[in-house]
Amino acid sequence: MDRRTFLKSAATYSLSMLLPGAQAWAFSNATGSNNNKKLVVVFLRGAADGLNILVPYADPAYYQARSSIAIPQPGAGDNSVLNLDGSWGLHPALSAMMPMWQSKSLAFVAASGSPDPTRSHFDAQDYMESGVPGAKVISTGWMNRLVSMLPDNHSPLRAINVGPTIPRILAGPASVANMQIGPAAGRKMAVDRPAIAQAFQELYADRKDVLGEKFREGMEARQKLSKELEDEMEQANRGAPAPKQNPDFGKQLAKLLTKDPTVQVAFVAFGGWDTHVNQGAGKGQLANHLQPLGNGLADLVQGLGPMYDDTTIVVMSEFGRTAHENGNGGTDHGHGNMMWLMGGGVRGGKVYGKYDSLASSDLYEGRDLPVSTDFRNVLASVLVGHMGLESSQMEKVFPHFNATNGDVANIVHA
Repeated sequence: MDRRTFLKSAATYSLSMLLPGAQAWAFSNATGSNNNKKLVVVFLRGAADGLNILVPYADPAYYQARSSIAIPQPGAGDNSVLNLDGSWGLHPALSAMMPMWQSKSLAFVAASGSPDPTRSHFDAQDYMESGVPGAKVISTGWMNRLVSMLPDNHSPLRAINVGPTIPRILAGPASVANMQIGPAAGRKMAVDRPAIAQAFQELYADRKDVLGEKFREGMEARQKLSKELEDEMEQANRGAPAPKQNPDFGKQLAKLLTKDPTVQVAFVAFGGWDTHVNQGAGKGQLANHLQPLGNGLADLVQGLGPMYDDTTIVVMSEFGRTAHENGNGGTDHGHGNMMWLMGGGVRGGKVYGKYDSLASSDLYEGRDLPVSTDFRNVLASVLVGHMGLESSQMEKVFPHFNATNGDVANIVHA
């Protein structure tokens, strides 16, 4: 690669791409003013079973299709469905979500997802992250394109990815910083060693070109975020050892968002949702994933405090799972799923979307929940109603897509 090509590439990638594993390397190339609205996207990788999260317990076909893994109807014991509206219920492991439902700041969209028929995790996740189902040539993610549309507050932390590397959904030229929470958050990198940091300073700090600019912005982001994480860990640990796993992601993310209000969007992904075997019903494998997720989201809401009014949290997965359980007490790759939204501007206490039944005649290809609401319609309503985008800007976030919205058109308000 010649120097001109290298510098051109450097202008479209954060320095985390040049130093794999780096957190809080970022750059910015947008212009504008401040914006206090925030979006947090939680992605459940592996295709979470939406039918056992948002349970259609009033549909007899649900219990016929899932003889061993169906969640019992409300009132049937400790592990029964948490009633939402007389037709739909919530998995009992998500009891921490009920206060948000009751306060009408939590909503669900049934039978939602990507219109692309793939049952490949890789392709389905790629399409939902690029925002262009079926197109494999899109190089940027819809959240990165969104950031380019938002007013630029000139912060290196305007977009945060919780994880070691930039995911597909945040790939692109707009400002992105990596952060890790839990035990990995305080782990030192080579660049934190004084001698190595000094060597990089000598190489890049005084450069007047684009590479020097990106280096300085990356160092600023890392130093700022590292200081905030060190302060948080010192207060939380109080001499205790760090846990092997981090059930406090919601508390930590809330602290970051409230300590640095310049963050506009954040993304976090959780794996382990591919429940082909021994999925369980009210207890079991799925429940063991849902409980810390629900508790963490409740912690995030509580930790945000008044900032919750200006925040929308979207939870999504690449596709759903089969309506019928398989022979191993699990479920296989499906099609339609559900999405959930939380936030002060969410018109909650309601299940949106078109749902008929799990009878064979109503299933996609005779086996899956259909997609009656395109996930982009839900997101478009959030971006216009909450983040303040103009309808004309949606073409840049979701190319070649004309939002029809349906009953999710007013799922959030400003």
